[in-house]
Amino acid sequence: MGETGSSSRDERPDSADYRALFLAGVPLLDVRAPIEFARGAFPGAVNVPLMDDEERHRVGCEYQEAGQQAAIRLGHELVSGERKAARIAAWAEFARRHPDGYLYCFRGGLRSEIAQRWLREEGGVPYPRVVGGYKAMRTWLIGELEDAIARSDWIVLGGLTGCGKTELLATLQASVDLEGLAHHRGSSFGRRARPQPAQIDFENVLSIDLLRKRAAGTSAFVVEDEGRFIGSRDLPPALYARMQASPLVWLEEPFEARVERVLRDYVIALEAEFRAEYGEQAGFDGFAARMRQALADISRRLGGVRFATLAALLDGALHLQRERGEVDAHRDWITVLLRDYYDPMYDYQRAARAQRVVFRGDREAVGQWLRERTAGQGR
Repeated sequence: MGETGSSSRDERPDSADYRALFLAGVPLLDVRAPIEFARGAFPGAVNVPLMDDEERHRVGCEYQEAGQQAAIRLGHELVSGERKAARIAAWAEFARRHPDGYLYCFRGGLRSEIAQRWLREEGGVPYPRVVGGYKAMRTWLIGELEDAIARSDWIVLGGLTGCGKTELLATLQASVDLEGLAHHRGSSFGRRARPQPAQIDFENVLSIDLLRKRAAGTSAFVVEDEGRFIGSRDLPPALYARMQASPLVWLEEPFEARVERVLRDYVIALEAEFRAEYGEQAGFDGFAARMRQALADISRRLGGVRFATLAALLDGALHLQRERGEVDAHRDWITVLLRDYYDPMYDYQRAARAQRVVFRGDREAVGQWLRERTAGQGR
């Protein structure tokens, strides 16, 4: 049976056990076109398409004009010879590196069947596919997400900007880091060096995270207090509604400590991200532009005079950071922004939701309270 020496008895069957696939995190070979993959994919899936975007477009037009058989013929013409051999070789390499994986297309139909057949007959590698493909897996994940939102208990962790909510969440087994999954820190200054995942990707990773934690026995989750949007990603409406009706725990932190945490996370760490991603000079330029844009995005809410003051402080701090590598001057604009903008806004929101606050305290007290309320899960 080809180069692997496999027999039909060694072939793993195709699978429609989506729960098992996602719980195990098996490697997934996505043979959809790149444009489809970019719209939404599963974490860790690798895109090695049967047809590229142009080929898929032409085959789709042929299908509309002349029917399925004509489209299939065109597809075989477009993906033939060296082009076909190269794609089979790429699939075979993936299969050999991931012998426990599966392949799929959009609906689990013709494209994945062709890839599977070519891989077996011409690549010498039998490889199973996911029945129903991406669409069925995605539909199943949506159902699981809705079930997790409805059937789990939720506790919301709130606090002023810079109090370290994300850090505290990381110490809790029963937490869901929504900002980490959305790759955004949740404020105007929260954008990272790399772009956020597509909306569908965010929903997929959230659903899988909840699936695995529920499978391990978790039934109550702690999440950070968020608005309707985390950057350009929006929370599932049902989850946002549950969060607005859930108990709120308030984390207290001294003002000076909050300034230092903002400096560390939003300045020092973000600059390092940009430099690592784009190089020293281009990285700093991108970081500086991102900081200025973040401030400009809230200029109307700041008012003209306050925005001008903060912009001047930020420009001066960025200049010292660029020329001397010094970051101390950033504390000046951070202090003003927290004291005059973020704190009053959060104080107003906290007052409006005072009836939901079930506990407040410092990091140690809040952490202990949350661990006690979620104890005994995952055993």
